[in-house]
Amino acid sequence: SNNQWRKPVGVSRCYACVENGGGGGGGGHNNLADQTARRNDATRATFTHHALAHPFAQGGFRWVAKGVYTEGHRAGEACVCKWFKTGHVVEASFFDLDIRAMNKAHDLVREWNGRRFLDKIIKVNIPEVWTGCNVFGSIIAGKKLLQEPFIENYKKFNSNTGWADNTTPWPRVMQALSHFSYHVSGGQYVLCDLQGGVYSDCVVLTDPVILSRDRCYGVTDLGPEGISSFFSNHRCNEFCNSSWRRPADQRRYFNPQAGTSMIRGGTGGGGRTNQHQYVPTLHGGGGGYSSSDDSW
Repeated sequence: SNNQWRKPVGVSRCYACVENGGGGGGGGHNNLADQTARRNDATRATFTHHALAHPFAQGGFRWVAKGVYTEGHRAGEACVCKWFKTGHVVEASFFDLDIRAMNKAHDLVREWNGRRFLDKIIKVNIPEVWTGCNVFGSIIAGKKLLQEPFIENYKKFNSNTGWADNTTPWPRVMQALSHFSYHVSGGQYVLCDLQGGVYSDCVVLTDPVILSRDRCYGVTDLGPEGISSFFSNHRCNEFCNSSWRRPADQRRYFNPQAGTSMIRGGTGGGGRTNQHQYVPTLHGGGGGYSSSDDSW
């Protein structure tokens, strides 16, 4: 039932175990996988001057305001827009890393859903680059924005430094998803910093971090050291599979903390903790949605 995900340890069910799937893969893509993306499905939205002047959430680089879709399939539903705190961004290319990371996250989560480990689905908010209308007095007029559906019942599941909430089933599922992402990508990526909304039949993720071997996903991509740090703190649970690979290096290079951390001074190159400074981001939020992602 839908309530099983609100019950204590030992009550929730793993779909792969029930169906004797063993958690090892197989099954290919199916309807669950095809439902992974949660898109705007709209062409226009409105934001009050008050909402824009008083963003309800923020990250290291961006403000977040809540509005309402006015045209399209989601008309009448809540949405959010995100824009840079400094500068007047008019080029969509400023959001390339965001879109790239979300596309990779979608691919990895779609693989998870396609294996049918659970009888629940994990969805990913897919942002789009929109342009603020030239309304007199609007602080977003002419600016490029990231637009996506609003998320309710927000929860942080894990971070990009190895911190994780393992107290209830959904956070443990997210830890397994992070482990699975490393396995299914052949050891190239870890999908982490997982956060989003818990609904009766699914979880919707937003603003995840991709840790990569070549540190190509921006300042929150902590590279090989981030991957090692994740596994230094990861303890497999009932949603993991013993056959999933782990890196040879499982040393801790970053102290686990709930906030999203970023590398200062560039996104390329290797190195250890004493060669990079990393800082946690501040949390902001309200109304059921909160940001800990410093790429905002």
